[in-house]
Amino acid sequence: MRLTGAQIVTQVLLEQGCDTVFGYPGGQVLALYDALYQKRRQIRHIRTAHEQGAAHAADGYARATGKPGVVIATSGPGATNLVTGIATAYLDSVPMVAITGNVPCDRIGLDCFQEVDITGITIPITKHNFMVKDIRRLADTLREAFTIAKSGRPGPVLVDIPSDIQKTRWEYTPAGEAPMLPTKHAAAEQMEEAVRQLTAAQRPYISCGGGVIRAKAAPLVQELARRLDCGVGATLMGLSAMPGEDPRFLGMQGLHGHYAAAMAQREADLILVAGARFSDRAVGEHANFAPDAKILHIDIDAAELEKTMPVYLGIEGDIRDALERLLERIPRQSHPAWQQRLAQLKQQEAEQMPTQEGFHPAGIIRMLSDRAGDAYIATDVGEHQMWTAQHFSFRTPGSFLTSGGLGTMGFGMGAAIGAAIGTGKPTILITGDGSFRMNFNELATAVEQKLPLTILLLENHTLGMVRQSQTLYYKRRYAATDLGCSIDYPALAEACGAVGLRAESYAQLDQALTRAAHSKKPVLILCPVDPEQMVFPMLPPGGRVEDMLLAAPESAQKHHRKEKA
Repeated sequence: MRLTGAQIVTQVLLEQGCDTVFGYPGGQVLALYDALYQKRRQIRHIRTAHEQGAAHAADGYARATGKPGVVIATSGPGATNLVTGIATAYLDSVPMVAITGNVPCDRIGLDCFQEVDITGITIPITKHNFMVKDIRRLADTLREAFTIAKSGRPGPVLVDIPSDIQKTRWEYTPAGEAPMLPTKHAAAEQMEEAVRQLTAAQRPYISCGGGVIRAKAAPLVQELARRLDCGVGATLMGLSAMPGEDPRFLGMQGLHGHYAAAMAQREADLILVAGARFSDRAVGEHANFAPDAKILHIDIDAAELEKTMPVYLGIEGDIRDALERLLERIPRQSHPAWQQRLAQLKQQEAEQMPTQEGFHPAGIIRMLSDRAGDAYIATDVGEHQMWTAQHFSFRTPGSFLTSGGLGTMGFGMGAAIGAAIGTGKPTILITGDGSFRMNFNELATAVEQKLPLTILLLENHTLGMVRQSQTLYYKRRYAATDLGCSIDYPALAEACGAVGLRAESYAQLDQALTRAAHSKKPVLILCPVDPEQMVFPMLPPGGRVEDMLLAAPESAQKHHRKEKA
């Protein structure tokens, strides 16, 4: 049957099992939006308040459902407003297909109104991108985009479609869902060596990265930890791979990671790294990382093997397949001395961490964790993100949605919207007032869509993470970090049609969470917190595990006491 290019786009989306897209209309995608209108009973379109929010929503949808997220924007500023969201997905290996409109083919390169070279702009932040100038290639190009986005190490793909191609008619031939590219499996000899080393280790440790979540391999990691009788830690992106209550789980590792996880890595004689990339935030000073350990690194992306860290054995292959093969070969181990040491490290961490007084963010997060059930948890970026990573006890693999690689303030609201729409489950956004100022326009989207969304807003009137570094390393010179004018966020929520609440104690927070759980509208709960409350532990810039700060230096504490007096 002969269809317009825009109609071909919607048919291919349906082929790929896509029933939801996020976006914002504009001049160069009018034909595409008309085609979406015709398919409105089959494809749900979510118009956000801003294209960046749409990109983050597609990202959150993909993280929560495992399916590629789809986002649509017009040319020029519409396309460039997607860039941060595309880069966020790229750094965190999230499958996404971004579809943009452009000026007609015969006007490309003439600096027309709202023309921009979006394919050139996005080359470094996509797995691949396309500009379709031939209607005959449109359907297959879109199918290839889905294949690339979800195959191997997932990531975003952009397809730019000039407006005349959207209007041109061509024969559409139906096809099935685009296949995945063949997955590389680890070499047999490498797996044999991995089995030998894991069986011989006396102090084994597993480090989970985001690749474990993407591969749906979390249950295999949990079983392998039991089989090896070892400790387990996670990068920020690997959180939720192990249940927070699991006694083998030592917590997040890295810049603001748990003391026990950091020390266990340092003392291990073998570390199995699954689906992580040894980023500076995860390992600190590379030259001093786990000096006595043999490192086995499994990753689907060969480019990550020995990119920043020399390893004993780099294994390219699908993580799920590799873990299944390890479990087939490794007998049950017992390391009582190592387990005793890990328990000692957890006890030392509990004893050394400073007492949390008053209405503290850590206590707020723990109360929320106890009440959250199976909700998806999204964050923005900053101190609230680290408090969540440290103190929220995740129960379900993939339930933590956060920007790890790019560290995108403003990510959380869109991601929470995407997750709520994709799963239909309650979703909680944990954010700070600095980040929330970047995305509270999407509160209107959440209200319009009647989403089961709770926003927990930790308000300290500052850009907390930056301020913490200014406190510790810049003699408290708070350049541009104090937020100044106060916004009545509960009133803002009410003005948008949501429920606005305020909690200044744990008793009030308990009541607010109860009300949120029974609300038919999105709910914002404002929790004022002290700007002097900082995130610890903390590795100093370029620091070693031995240099980990468990509390603010005495000089900073004295200054705070003097100011309060």
